[in-house]
Amino acid sequence: MELNDYKNIWVYVETFENKPKNVGLELLGQARNLADQLNEKVAAVIMCTDGTEAAKESIAYGADEVYVLESEEYAYFDAEIQSYTLVELIEKYKPSAIFIGATNNGRDLGSRTAVKEHTGLTADCTGLAIDEESNNIAYTRPAFGGNLMATILCADARPQMGTVRPGAFKKGQPDYSRKGDIIKEHFLLPPETNMVKFLEFIKAQTNGEIAIEDADIIVSGGRGLKDGKNFALIEELAQTLGGAVGASRAAVDAGWISHIHQVGQTGKTINPKLYIACGISGAIQHQAGMNGSDVIVAINTDPNAPIFDIADYGIVGNLFEIVPTLTKEIKKIKEK
Repeated sequence: MELNDYKNIWVYVETFENKPKNVGLELLGQARNLADQLNEKVAAVIMCTDGTEAAKESIAYGADEVYVLESEEYAYFDAEIQSYTLVELIEKYKPSAIFIGATNNGRDLGSRTAVKEHTGLTADCTGLAIDEESNNIAYTRPAFGGNLMATILCADARPQMGTVRPGAFKKGQPDYSRKGDIIKEHFLLPPETNMVKFLEFIKAQTNGEIAIEDADIIVSGGRGLKDGKNFALIEELAQTLGGAVGASRAAVDAGWISHIHQVGQTGKTINPKLYIACGISGAIQHQAGMNGSDVIVAINTDPNAPIFDIADYGIVGNLFEIVPTLTKEIKKIKEK
């Protein structure tokens, strides 16, 4: 492998019903920053039935080129089909690095593709940078239970691949005046990629709740709630603020709330405008998932809780008194 033959940073832009998911647009912004340092291009890779909207958005968020593959075979994610297609693209165009969102689909796609390409893949990254000595991509991810952050380089193989947590980077402002090249590609799929037959897509039942990765305001509860029924306090405050409900790992492990609400290293990485942590001590594993929030408010009885080290506003006190009072006062303001 001649490393100098590989140029440019690619972002796999995952889609659902032909619309790009936020994580791909988030990664395009960071890819743009890194590519500018290397004097290289940013390319988006899109596989769906109609890539018009996703290609337009990708260019607006920083792509110079967009590889669009349109077929009914890409209507819903199939790891074998999409990994085969991505390998064909890699062999043809030779990118230096590929960033993939660490969604369920992205983790599947990234690992399969890396194995087929005999290259490395850094999973579940929270940071991307350029290594000053080698100009390789420096992938940063939590290690040893989140107690330290490891920086990993792929020095001897290409492409340098990594899956990156949704929410690890903030989505930039789109510039719809940007121009970019849209390159339509098509590869004939061999029979061995057609091993799965799609039957039906069933959407998860959310009861109208806002997903935490999409929310501007998140109210989270932790071990300090003492019982699952007390999440009603968190839910009422979140609803009053028009936000979503989050949780610490301790609350999820106790069975008080489902895993889709978990914030942290083993949950979701989020960066809302406002994050309110109620009864959460703020261990490093939790901080890894929410320390990118614009404003952090912490409510805890322990004045030495680690959460206060990163909070913009801290309230030392009993959440069972503070949260209902806060909810009541916000409702009064809204009524006015």
